[in-house]
Amino acid sequence: MTKSAPLRVVHNEPAEDGSDIGPRDAPPHNIEAEQCVLGAAMLSPAALAEVRPLLDAADFYRPAHARIWDAICALADRGAPADPLAVGAEIGARNLNKIGGGPYLHTLISRVPTAANATYWAHIIRDLSYARHVAATGTRLIQLASAAADQPADLRARVVAEVAAVTGADRRGWPDPTPLTSAPDLPRFPVWCLPEWAAEYAACVAEVTQTPVDLAGCLALAALAAAAGGNVTVSAGAWAEPTNLFLVMVLPPGNRKSEVYKAMTAPIRAAERTLAELAGPAIAEAVISRKVAEGKAEDAERAAIANPDDPTFTLDASEARQALEATRVPAEPRLFGGNDSTTEKVTSRLAEQNGRFAVLAPEGGKLFSIAGGRYSGNVDIGVFLSGHAGEEIRTDRMTRTGETIDAAALTIGICLQPGVLAGLGDTPEFREQGLLGRLLISMPESMLGHRNARPDPIPAHTTTVYERILTELVLSLRPFGDPDDPDTAPVALTFTTEAQEAVIDLLEATEPRFRTGTGDLAHMTDWGGKLVGAVVRIAALLHLGKHLRDGYGRPIDPATFQEAVQLGEYFTTHAQAAYDAIGADPAVNHARTIIDWAHRTNTTRFTARDLMRGPLKGGKVRKVADLEPALRVLETHGWTRQIPGNATGGRPTAPAYELHPDLFNDTQ
Repeated sequence: MTKSAPLRVVHNEPAEDGSDIGPRDAPPHNIEAEQCVLGAAMLSPAALAEVRPLLDAADFYRPAHARIWDAICALADRGAPADPLAVGAEIGARNLNKIGGGPYLHTLISRVPTAANATYWAHIIRDLSYARHVAATGTRLIQLASAAADQPADLRARVVAEVAAVTGADRRGWPDPTPLTSAPDLPRFPVWCLPEWAAEYAACVAEVTQTPVDLAGCLALAALAAAAGGNVTVSAGAWAEPTNLFLVMVLPPGNRKSEVYKAMTAPIRAAERTLAELAGPAIAEAVISRKVAEGKAEDAERAAIANPDDPTFTLDASEARQALEATRVPAEPRLFGGNDSTTEKVTSRLAEQNGRFAVLAPEGGKLFSIAGGRYSGNVDIGVFLSGHAGEEIRTDRMTRTGETIDAAALTIGICLQPGVLAGLGDTPEFREQGLLGRLLISMPESMLGHRNARPDPIPAHTTTVYERILTELVLSLRPFGDPDDPDTAPVALTFTTEAQEAVIDLLEATEPRFRTGTGDLAHMTDWGGKLVGAVVRIAALLHLGKHLRDGYGRPIDPATFQEAVQLGEYFTTHAQAAYDAIGADPAVNHARTIIDWAHRTNTTRFTARDLMRGPLKGGKVRKVADLEPALRVLETHGWTRQIPGNATGGRPTAPAYELHPDLFNDTQ
């Protein structure tokens, strides 16, 4: 850590009477630094702009220098040049001799080795000014103590006032710091972007349960994705997307998540029961057919064993066995699983349900915990990666027959507690293999402590319309799920020409956001790279929700796509906050470490080497250049400012960094 060197008097003036006592008794000052700052300010408007926020006239030791500084600032305020002639005119002929005359202004300029060092000298002046203030405060304290016999009652209050004046933060030149995060304030879910019937019901559910509308709104999207996933695709021109989504809502316990889940998924449960009833006769018939086939196969095998020399019996047994294998009993329709879903269960359900399945759970931490290898020690997220992309899944089992899914479409709509979300960063494979980039995350503000005990009930008509439309949507889309059958292949949606242009515009607008140093998605390209695809998927779901009767045969219009774009921006902002909570941005993580270390050790200034030897030692950063992103984060958020090194001949000194005084204010 950089130690603050004791301030010392610079002996560059003789005593007024020529004795040796004057300079040693003079308050701390540095005439050369003052001359360099004034000369640089007259030479360079840029140098003046840099040092002016740091200094006041009272910071100069020489009264003449304070007068010159006031003249320079007055000229700058009027937009006039601050060269020696202009400064002399501003001071006036009557006062010019008091500052040393016109030639002294030119002397100030001649003392400047380089205007680039103006900030360096300005910090010296400010520090010495503070030292003089401390010395003066000490003198006043001594005087107060000496006068205590006359006024003892108010001594403590006056001492406290003097000490407070000298220990108060000097915020000159400092902007108000912003929170050290890569995410701005989080917006509320734009529920108006949903189809009217879903938006109205989601808002009512949020009101009656006194929960953030984000939870019900995201679950409405998850319900649409559960209905369409695997049954509908959407073409974006150069590529196509499935219509399933991975939605994760982050809320702490006690937020009535189960009630919201029950209300929003009720139509899916009803549709599942209807599908089970419709499939019942066919399943029963298939069970009987398989038993008959099993009996025939067993009889044929016994006959073949009894007549080994007759190839006819062997052929019959082979044909009977093939007929048995071809006689499959369809699984009972299942649309989604809940809190007990695991990677293996999800894979099996996808295989049973022709590649279409959803996980909708108010507590979904178990799903990621097991996928992260909590019990097995092996990270297993292949089903999530392929299930999001609509890809083929093949599983090889040692104990039973493997499973093959031609085009998996997995939908996820789960809640996580904040601690579980933060823990996702503990499994590097989640990000390295792309799982985090597939999650649309919502981090609403909890309403705990602000809930209304007498909320408005949900109108019966609103509930009826929501349940009817969503149930019909699930049942009408379910037949379109077999890519091998032309008659029941997934529905392929398209965009109008204008909407397709909007897709391309979004691609062009998103690309610069990935640029290192300037893009707001530069630290999360894994997520940002899938943003446009997610918006396209959402647009398809909104389209289906708006046009239940004829959505299959009409293209997606620009208005619907723009609503999807709004939802995409909502999820982008929340994803930035989530990545911040997960600790996915190393620059922000290192910046926080620096701030915590400085506050803990009361370090007001540091160099890059101090960080390498202090809070970031032990391999966190390998070289000084690796600190630049973190230092840039601190500076752009207003927590640090650079004090340039002195480059006046020889090897320049390394720059130091000063920390915002609010960091050391106990009230912050």
